[in-house]
Amino acid sequence: MSPLTGKPIPPFSLQDDQGTTVTAKDFQGRWTVLYAYPKDSTPGCTTESCDFRDNLARVQGLGAQVYGISRDSLKSHLNFIAKQGLTFPLLSDPDCALLAPLGAFGKKIMYGKEVQGIIRSTFLVDPKGIIRHVWPKVSVKGHVQAVLDTLAALQKA
Repeated sequence: MSPLTGKPIPPFSLQDDQGTTVTAKDFQGRWTVLYAYPKDSTPGCTTESCDFRDNLARVQGLGAQVYGISRDSLKSHLNFIAKQGLTFPLLSDPDCALLAPLGAFGKKIMYGKEVQGIIRSTFLVDPKGIIRHVWPKVSVKGHVQAVLDTLAALQKA
């Protein structure tokens, strides 16, 4: 279990792809799926984002909202959304103001080298703003279904 489980989402203020400011208060009142991904328009990130897009009605059917988050600019997010037909907001966190406290930014191995970057992770936040489940180092295949299963199970608990 992640040390973040059971703790409030850290305070933050970031812009989404429309330039709207999103804060931790926006995560209150309903379940939130926040997935951190390394870079717009790269193969794994595109697959993951499209899986969330294709299953958005199922996520929303469980009363949850979806946000993607990366260090990409608002312009990059707009291009990614347009190209992939994404139907949920993407947050821009160029300074890792939220990514770092969530543990979604740090050392990772890429092509055999240690680099600093976004660690693909997903956070399930309850309607009170409490992190209920964390997927660190996400493997894209089957991930959205795992999120849906966990969300349903937590709501029944």
